[in-house]
Amino acid sequence: MQPIIKIEKLSKKYRLGAREPYYSLRDKISELFKFKGHGRGKTKEFWALKDINLAVKQGEALGIIGRNGAGKSTLLKILSQITPPTKGKITMRGRVASLLEVGTGFHPELTGRENIYLNGAILGMSRREINRKFDEIVAFSEIEKFLDTPVKRYSSGMYVRLAFAVAAHLEPEILLVDEVLAVGDTQFQKKCLGKMSEVGKEGRTVLFVSHNMAAIAELCQSCVMLNKGKIVKVGESKKVISVYLANQYKSLTGSVDLTRPMLRRNSLENSLFKWTQIQVINSRGERTSSLEFAEPFEIIISGRATKAIRGLSAGFGVTSALGFPLFNSHVIDAELPSDYPAGKIIFKAKLNPNLLGPGVYNVDVGAVGEGVADWIPEAIRVNVEQVASKAGKAIRSNYDGIVVHPCEWSVQLKR
Repeated sequence: MQPIIKIEKLSKKYRLGAREPYYSLRDKISELFKFKGHGRGKTKEFWALKDINLAVKQGEALGIIGRNGAGKSTLLKILSQITPPTKGKITMRGRVASLLEVGTGFHPELTGRENIYLNGAILGMSRREINRKFDEIVAFSEIEKFLDTPVKRYSSGMYVRLAFAVAAHLEPEILLVDEVLAVGDTQFQKKCLGKMSEVGKEGRTVLFVSHNMAAIAELCQSCVMLNKGKIVKVGESKKVISVYLANQYKSLTGSVDLTRPMLRRNSLENSLFKWTQIQVINSRGERTSSLEFAEPFEIIISGRATKAIRGLSAGFGVTSALGFPLFNSHVIDAELPSDYPAGKIIFKAKLNPNLLGPGVYNVDVGAVGEGVADWIPEAIRVNVEQVASKAGKAIRSNYDGIVVHPCEWSVQLKR
């Protein structure tokens, strides 16, 4: 069966400092009167995409991941025919609906109702087809009260609600969705993911760009990782995400300053105890964010008490890269003191080898007590590599589970 999307040697070049060609008469005239002196800077070529080859099957939900500037949005814009490619060929079989930026495809002066019919007409649908889906679109978007209000008066959240409802319900064969869903609230995001899953089960194709790895893993069977405009890995979503996250955090130092205000949004402003630093120490005593599967390691968390504290409970929790809680540990579990004087306090926790399967993990830290509330989610990230370690005896590391739990086994033979 032929793929519904076939991309061959696709490349897109931009000239930094240069302007895109003007197409309106007004802009052409205004350009004639602009000063064309020597003040313009030199232009520089930049390849946003380079030699992309990709085939997408009908009914496939494909995730597209990569760091900012990797070329994800450029790829979707080319597929949506918003911008032309510099080189290459694209073959697409079917109607395409896209949700790339807040406001894309909507006329600001028209009402929500009028924009639904406008978008349907652009997709080549008859008025009868749009009427059949109209009530579903309005119910999904939850903006019935504002349906006859010009969309220029909508909030960004309302805009996205209606735009996604239109794009998903007007039965395109191909649905392209960029990170724009992040504008909506959590409940609406879940609703959108559920709808995109339904779209895939109906045999339609979804291309989904997101920095939310949990959403990609839940929705997409396969995934493409881009880096500097090139495809570096294609395959099963969980495997590609694991490689992406591992590469992303390999270069980190294994130490994070926790005094930054942006980290303290879940903490009591006048807390008597505040975290100041977290470190991950490998079996060789080095600070690192990248550990070997079979080596023991330490988590060291430092904090400062402004006054003497009674009943301080401090600890950490470990979650998977997709946000699933795995385990937690507290000082009180070890029956250590819970009353501390003012000053710096350093907590050290030793973790056994062969504990976490290969992958990337988040470490949350928290402290509660009398006048104390200091919780920092994702304080540091740790990458566990699937390599044999010289630090200790390695057991099989290719487990399907996240947490590895070597049990004590015995065997009896009876005749």
